[in-house]
Amino acid sequence: MRRLADGKGNHIPNGPVGLPIIGSFPFLSHYPELTLDYWAKKFGPLYSIWLGDQLFVVVSDPLIAKDLLITNGNIFSSRKEMFIKSKTIFHGRGITVMPNDARWRRHRKIANSFLNGQFLDDHTEIFDYEAKILVRELFRYGRAGTEPLNPQPHAGRCSLNAMLTIVFGIRTDTLEHPLVGHALRLSREFMNCTGPVSNLVDFVPLLQRLPNSLTNRAKKLHKDLVDAYGGMINEIEERMNNGQDVPSLSREDLAFMIGGVESTASIVQWFSAIMPSHPDIQEKAHAELDRVVGRNRLPTVDDEKDLPYVRAIIKEVERCHNPFWLSTPHVNTEDYTYQGQFIPKDTVVILNTVYTMHHNAERYSDPFKFNPDRYLNDHTKSSESTRLANVMERDHWMFGAGRRICPAITVAEHELWLAISRMLWAFKMEEAPGEPIDLKEYDGLSGRSPVPFRIQMIPRDHS
Repeated sequence: MRRLADGKGNHIPNGPVGLPIIGSFPFLSHYPELTLDYWAKKFGPLYSIWLGDQLFVVVSDPLIAKDLLITNGNIFSSRKEMFIKSKTIFHGRGITVMPNDARWRRHRKIANSFLNGQFLDDHTEIFDYEAKILVRELFRYGRAGTEPLNPQPHAGRCSLNAMLTIVFGIRTDTLEHPLVGHALRLSREFMNCTGPVSNLVDFVPLLQRLPNSLTNRAKKLHKDLVDAYGGMINEIEERMNNGQDVPSLSREDLAFMIGGVESTASIVQWFSAIMPSHPDIQEKAHAELDRVVGRNRLPTVDDEKDLPYVRAIIKEVERCHNPFWLSTPHVNTEDYTYQGQFIPKDTVVILNTVYTMHHNAERYSDPFKFNPDRYLNDHTKSSESTRLANVMERDHWMFGAGRRICPAITVAEHELWLAISRMLWAFKMEEAPGEPIDLKEYDGLSGRSPVPFRIQMIPRDHS
């Protein structure tokens, strides 16, 4: 079979072997996205690499992403059943990692039927309540701005409660509730087990047959997830069998719980870490909030259309700090030739979003600067921008692309909007004295949450 060529038409004999890379192997690097970016600059926006006996194609250009994943979505919308995530942790129950088959299409139909406009209307009060509690708890634990605090567990509990309420009809009442720490630890362990290192086990069959610590961790994580949520699932099913009303998504999959908590919480955490170093951006957001909302009530979802700068801040956080180092890979279900370059069936297609596509100077001027102004002439929500004909106008690629785009994107938007707009409305965020915030390091492997930090959350008023 013909190897995929680089963007200049030169064949890559066996992928970019022997290139200077970060770490001993690209997927073992602490910053594998920098390796992919290095190769994109050297080999062009479409190149191939081998990992074990698996061929990968890396897409680093929005137009190519549209051609393959959207225009030809009927070919490029499947998933590789990865050994660690799909088979070991989720036991085939994760909608985001299922192959494109009848079972996935059935699950996708269920998800789409629930995660629509009516679903949001029915559940907005959940996100509204949890965002209100988040602001109250940040005020309380920060002792009205007099003591620094780490906002990360509070953001995690806010997202956890929203998912618990939607999926199981329960919530935690305090940050100290045992389920909070346990669930957030499981979520972080999931991110670490499915990070770059897991790719080696996923695509080298020999390693799957040999004892290894990663597989053992994944098996334990599956057991812990069943122990944490299995009883809730069984109780819901018993209620269903008895004809009682139950939450809509209770039988969907554990991936909704895990992904829903980690992704939204991570964005709120990055927002909290970034704002102290941008007092000018805070001032501009405060002025907009005071003009539109005033000081006598909290912002609501109905205010979003009238608060373009606050919405731009959220978009810029999502662009700069994707919660995952890599989008869940696609797989093509038949041979395909793209612009003269042959992509054989069952190739894993990686969308190189977290670094290369999100820092594309052609799309984002001065891409390494945190600058919400770049979105001020964009009146769409991120979910709406995914449907724009011109993909160069798309906000970002955090939620994926094509038929496998995150089914809960509109849910995440509601949750993020209420949490971040209310934090901006309520607080001025400053670095704690003598505690600089590291915006370059990450906490975790696959996940891209900020390392622990503390900030001063100073109430803008005490009303």
